[in-house]
Amino acid sequence: MEHEEPSKSKPYSEPSGIKSWAEEDRPREKLLLKGKHSLSESELIAILIRTGTREFTAVDVAKKLMSRVGNDLNELSKLSVKDILDMKDLKGIGETKAITIVAALELGRRRQTSEIKERQKITSSRNAFEAFYPMLADKQHEEFWIMLLNRGNKVIEIISVSSGGLTGTVADARMIFEHAIKSKATAIMLCHNHPSGNLSPSQLDIDLTRKLVKALKEYSFNSSTYRNDLKTIYSDVMKEKERFQQQYDNETDYSRNKPEQEEWLKKISETLSGLKEFAGY
Repeated sequence: MEHEEPSKSKPYSEPSGIKSWAEEDRPREKLLLKGKHSLSESELIAILIRTGTREFTAVDVAKKLMSRVGNDLNELSKLSVKDILDMKDLKGIGETKAITIVAALELGRRRQTSEIKERQKITSSRNAFEAFYPMLADKQHEEFWIMLLNRGNKVIEIISVSSGGLTGTVADARMIFEHAIKSKATAIMLCHNHPSGNLSPSQLDIDLTRKLVKALKEYSFNSSTYRNDLKTIYSDVMKEKERFQQQYDNETDYSRNKPEQEEWLKKISETLSGLKEFAGY
């Protein structure tokens, strides 16, 4: 009786026939032949995940993933590696592929941020939205951010002030002022997100905005008063220096107290220099 040799399993190649497609329809080849803009979002994701399953091509798997997020890349970019792995009945995406997808989307988000750094100037609410959007679009909780501007309305820095829960966050006026003073900002823009997508401000939002505006006005007034006080002190010290300088110039005995007088004049000059800077002369 002849014994049949057990059939050897065939090596697993990219399944479900992508290699049998026309060359111009395969994602990688299509990108090379027609350029990146010719690919759909599912085809771009298929390039990232490289292979599918025995039943589905990489493009099929990518389409299923996109359908889980309503074919919305913004929603996909909010997902973590764990979120993708927890999707039931989504075969063909393991940890390595999930990491690749999350990393690629994070690079896209950072690219948006780098473009803002180049643009810088804010001339409308639309500009402000575009500047804040990359920081807040994917957040699942409320956060409060500020944008610091110089006299030319150019962005100095965009800073996260606080992080809250699903329905609210807080902002400390003192922290905002501290950032503004350190950056020497002449204007501040405030922003926070609603993860729910609701565009209407809550009563808490309105109250917080009024509180911060009031605090900023008081700060502006106090700063103006402070500068006026410094100018008065500067004027008084200048008069004292002139009087002392005249006495020094009229001194006949040059040996008496000369070193002490010179040191005193030097200290007065240093004091005046500091007052001049702070008083805004």
